[in-house]
Amino acid sequence: MGTGPAQLRSGAVASVLVGLTVLIAGCTAPALRDGAAGSNSGSNSAADSGSASEPVALPQAGADPPEDVPSALDDMRHASFPEPLVDPDEIISGGPPPDGIPAIDEPTFLKVDDVDFLEDTEAILELTVGGETRGYPVQVMTYHEIVNDTVGDVPVAVTYCPLCNSGLAFERRVGDRLLSFGTSGRLWSNNLVMYDRQTESLWPQLSFTASVGVLTGAKLVPHLTSLLAWSEFREAHPDAWVLSRETGYQRPYGNNPYPAYDQPGGQPLFPAPDDDQLPPQTRVVGIEDETGDGTPVALVRDGLAEAGVRELIVGDTELVAWHRAGQASALDAGDVASGRDIGTVGVFVPEAGGQRLTFTATEDGFRDAETGSSWNVLGLATAGPLEGEQLTSYRHVDTFWHSWVAFQPGTTIVH
Repeated sequence: MGTGPAQLRSGAVASVLVGLTVLIAGCTAPALRDGAAGSNSGSNSAADSGSASEPVALPQAGADPPEDVPSALDDMRHASFPEPLVDPDEIISGGPPPDGIPAIDEPTFLKVDDVDFLEDTEAILELTVGGETRGYPVQVMTYHEIVNDTVGDVPVAVTYCPLCNSGLAFERRVGDRLLSFGTSGRLWSNNLVMYDRQTESLWPQLSFTASVGVLTGAKLVPHLTSLLAWSEFREAHPDAWVLSRETGYQRPYGNNPYPAYDQPGGQPLFPAPDDDQLPPQTRVVGIEDETGDGTPVALVRDGLAEAGVRELIVGDTELVAWHRAGQASALDAGDVASGRDIGTVGVFVPEAGGQRLTFTATEDGFRDAETGSSWNVLGLATAGPLEGEQLTSYRHVDTFWHSWVAFQPGTTIVH
């Protein structure tokens, strides 16, 4: 007898549950609720070793001390809190306790040429702030989910939620507070719920917003991030710093604790919105109107992969989305480097050299019809009259439909 879709789905969920059990067991660490940054004993510094190939601890901005206020980790319905933005009953345990999946508070980095643990197709999260670019390998982020870092002199939280495949970065300053973040051990609609160590308010990652606790309603300023293949990141940023595997924790970096999680036709691990517009595990590129006035868009990744180039309008902004093969899914095979090819996506404002451009996909990348210039998937013109020109990137998130529709229920689907 053949294996039917229902059997495939249940088998995939069973595999994820086994992997999640391993992740929880392996990642449990002492809670960091005293407000101090976590200790990464075992991290190496070039200043100590004198070797440029050793991981380097770069300068970091310290966070504020904890405040004497009620904690949403202890009581999500405390009478002193503002009205929550999400129903506390819908914030559920994902298994680990707070900080059971430990954030990285003292990150160490290697220069691109010194990184020897990544395969060409592996996913890495790219972040540029203040003219400085850093890379955060998904194989490391999967086991920590949050890195409290300082990039371009800006304190940021770099985050990755495996159950949503969402990589996002935010400024850690809110008003006069300089926050640091940990994992609460809880989820809202399968999405990572962070907590700040200063007030212990709860922040669903995809909302950018404190949703329960003292800081309810406060918003984090997001920064543009992209998931790239390591080969693409390495070529584009040869002098960048890359998060090392010297985290102070022993983890099986490179192994995927969620095997088969992103199989087409599969199901999220925990309850998701009752929505039948798309299968829940459909990969989409979620794009919000940055003015806040327009309707958000979910661009179906399979359609984009087939077309190579897709023009769309979000709010009043004309955009172009590109897809190029060469990036492996980190949530497919038992190790992240062996996942099936899902490709890399870029979203840009299609203007350069003072003109509006139209693009087609080519064997090596992309070409504009107006000048015949060649472009790579990062929006850089590599040959032709516009060589050296860089398209303006537009903030987007690679995620699953069940995640995007939970936070953007009025979204427009573009196939």
